[in-house]
Amino acid sequence: MNKIVDITPFPLSYRLPEGKTVTLGIGSTIKRDTIIVRVRTSDGVTGYGECHPGRSPGAIVSLINNTIAPLVTGMNATDCNGVWSRVHKMQLASHGIGSGAALALSGIDMALWDIRGKQANMSLVDLIGGAPRRVKAYAGGIALGYQPAASLAEEAMGYVRQGYKAVKLRVGDGARNDIERVSAVRKALGDDVDILLDANTVYSLEDVRRVMPAYAELQVGWLEEPFACNNFAAYREAAQLNRSVPLAAGENHYTRYEFAQLLEARAVQVFQPDLSKTGGITEGLRIAALVSAWGAAVHPHSSATGLNHAACLHVLSAVDNPGYFEACVSS
Repeated sequence: MNKIVDITPFPLSYRLPEGKTVTLGIGSTIKRDTIIVRVRTSDGVTGYGECHPGRSPGAIVSLINNTIAPLVTGMNATDCNGVWSRVHKMQLASHGIGSGAALALSGIDMALWDIRGKQANMSLVDLIGGAPRRVKAYAGGIALGYQPAASLAEEAMGYVRQGYKAVKLRVGDGARNDIERVSAVRKALGDDVDILLDANTVYSLEDVRRVMPAYAELQVGWLEEPFACNNFAAYREAAQLNRSVPLAAGENHYTRYEFAQLLEARAVQVFQPDLSKTGGITEGLRIAALVSAWGAAVHPHSSATGLNHAACLHVLSAVDNPGYFEACVSS
């Protein structure tokens, strides 16, 4: 049996160059953080994964080193389900660190899939049972933030010139500013480009009531995270305000259990699991299947390094309900 013998997390931080700061609902970005996870096996195979730092990379690194790694070291390195279940039982299901454990597990799980692929000499999409195919993408990540309407429209046009057929703008800067910016971008791009919006949880229900009629008229593709991830009541009420603008969420929801709550509450219509947060590739596939049963697509959230981007593209090529890939155009 090829056993897990070592798990090492590497926290990384990159300060953005002068003039590259992006302002959005949760503040201004000055740096980008992530955690790369390396897993080594008794057969000498090394796999790499990525986990989101959760605004506290030191805490996630400590959780991996002191809790998660001791739980799974010695287990079969190709038993992704077994490793996932053990961490779920000991951390997610009772007396654990909750979302922090999901972040840590995500990077380990991704590395285990890398090991499986290397041992079998197969790509991830082949391992899952899919085949390479074209995946539609939108210009997203940490970009298209608060700025004068004219410069936002010009930035969006730049991504369209690169070939993107959809862009995601940041909103949450007051109804008047938001509508002015979205209107300017729609005028610049015309009707053939999808405009998606992300409020980064800063809208109130009254804000949504104000902006929804304009967003519907401007043919907005979705409104992402208008509220905090746990405010199911607000999502349910907002979903009734204007059905032509779907609500999106998922990057701050962990494991299939929270996605089941979203589905059962009929709180959102667009589902966005992040493979570096929600429990890794293993759980991402379960979430995709769950969402598929409700007739919806998955549009993975992704705004970190190429590891998570590659995993998302392979998963989107393998599932039967692929949506948009989020291209982090600022990376």
